[in-house]
Amino acid sequence: MEHFDWLRGSLVYLAAAVLAVPLAKALGLGSIIGYLAAGIVIGPWGLKLVSDPQHMLHFAEFGVVLMLFLVGLELEPRRLWAMRGSVFGWGSVQLFGSAALLAGVAIACGVDWHVALVAALGLAMSSTAIGLGVLAERNLTATSSGRGVLAVMLLQDVAAIPILAFVPLLAGAAGAAHDGGGWAGAAKAAGVIALIVLGGRLLLRPALRWIARSRTPEIFTAASLLLVVATAALMESVGLSMALGAFLAGVLLAESEYRRELETDIEPFKGLLLGLFFIAVGMSIDFAVVWAQPLRVAGIVLGFLLVKAIVLWAMSRAMPIPPRERAPFVILLAQGGEFGFVVFQAAAAASVIDAPTSSLLVAAVALSMLLTPLLLIGSDRLRARRHAAQDRAAADYDRISEGHAEPVIIAGFGRYGQIVGRLLFASGFSATVLEHDAEQVEAIRRFGWPVYYGDATRLDLLRSAGAATARLFVLAIDDVEQSVAVARLVRQHFPQLVIVARARNVSHYYQLRNLGIEAVERETFESALQSGRSALEALGIEAGQAHTLALRFRQHNIELVEQMRHHFGDEQKLIAIAQQGRQQLEEQFAREREAAGRQRGLP
Repeated sequence: MEHFDWLRGSLVYLAAAVLAVPLAKALGLGSIIGYLAAGIVIGPWGLKLVSDPQHMLHFAEFGVVLMLFLVGLELEPRRLWAMRGSVFGWGSVQLFGSAALLAGVAIACGVDWHVALVAALGLAMSSTAIGLGVLAERNLTATSSGRGVLAVMLLQDVAAIPILAFVPLLAGAAGAAHDGGGWAGAAKAAGVIALIVLGGRLLLRPALRWIARSRTPEIFTAASLLLVVATAALMESVGLSMALGAFLAGVLLAESEYRRELETDIEPFKGLLLGLFFIAVGMSIDFAVVWAQPLRVAGIVLGFLLVKAIVLWAMSRAMPIPPRERAPFVILLAQGGEFGFVVFQAAAAASVIDAPTSSLLVAAVALSMLLTPLLLIGSDRLRARRHAAQDRAAADYDRISEGHAEPVIIAGFGRYGQIVGRLLFASGFSATVLEHDAEQVEAIRRFGWPVYYGDATRLDLLRSAGAATARLFVLAIDDVEQSVAVARLVRQHFPQLVIVARARNVSHYYQLRNLGIEAVERETFESALQSGRSALEALGIEAGQAHTLALRFRQHNIELVEQMRHHFGDEQKLIAIAQQGRQQLEEQFAREREAAGRQRGLP
């Protein structure tokens, strides 16, 4: 019978998702609305096909864990370290600023301060699943607003455990166990984090390399899942966030040669489990509470959304977030989150709040999650209508005029792309520019450039920009992952286009060259050579000789990098080639110095 129940449950969940999500997408509502609506329909307040949504919610939370692992894979440790100010600075402003304002408003309305504080802490949290899911769906992860959302959500994950530990204290339930066990718990948590970091540095790569040698794809997939499950289990064993542990594991493997394989293996599981999570959220909305107190529920939802939006809007103006990206930033963080469910359940168990209040707050959070995609759609339409008259081309990528066909397309118009574009323009060639930074678009269009706002990784945007008839594609995007994605897309769909590409570093150079792109220039190489020539001249070497030395070094370096490209990923081979090339260059320069000395009559 249990086997039949499991089979029936699987049939219900999959059928609901398969029917609801394509319908929601066809209506322009997005997949998340489809999942939430499916949960409402099959849940206790719909067709009653599922009676225990909480059980599925706990299981499907693993989708959030997998999503944070994939987000971590996109962030190299140095990039994460560079975000520390945003995470602990702006993240703290959002969490504690929103909580303080919410608690103040609740107390002013006559709510007991214990209840007000717990409610404020729970409502101040945002939904990681919906926030990062929407960013991925809209391809906004690499934007300023996307990085801001990620930073704030990382702080919320870090703050989750202290908040849960604080809730029983409000009920006077700290007791002796907390007096003696707090330091021990903190030590365990620190030890587990250190174990994950050290294990990731020392053991994960050799272990994955050993598993990959078996040449059994399904075992590597199993190893990928085992890695995430084991990391999550370790974190949960000491009371820490499973998602945070998975994120750390992903960051530690961000520079691994197995990164792409891990992403490919985990992505399908993440998508399905996240879909189940959203279905479970839809099922968990207690419509009995909503119908019993509709005005109170609506007041709570609108009130906390408004208070958080005020804090977030002020943050967005102080942070380096372009005006066009502020609305998504505010909406994605103003909603309640899945962690609010946990806080309210813990508070009810500790008798800080009663069960009806907990149900009321849970319903408010779930409704805010349901409203978020709808608010984004409304924001998009309002923004498009507002900017249609004054900036049609920049407001949306599909507003590029029909028949648009410049001979050159430039993707990315920062400091690098501008130099290329100005040279082409001065030489009599016109170009269509695609730029993902809204403020940059507005600034450049004032100078008469045909610049269009949009993401060059979108095939429909490239078609609208005239990629099918253009002669040249200048790839000047500074983000390595986006650059490679655009290069792959152009090579696949527009093979007639000649690509001239910018490489941030040697690794980026290798990835572009391995896609068959011939004209790839490392962005700092030529300027560094020029500085080297100036340094030689400052040390007394004649200008002509310094020029010759720089040219020979340039030729040698280009040949060496091209030789190493064929062994990209084999660290030992690359080290050997680099050492051999350096020795050859030193011997060549030594012979030239001897020849120059003999010509001058020196011993």
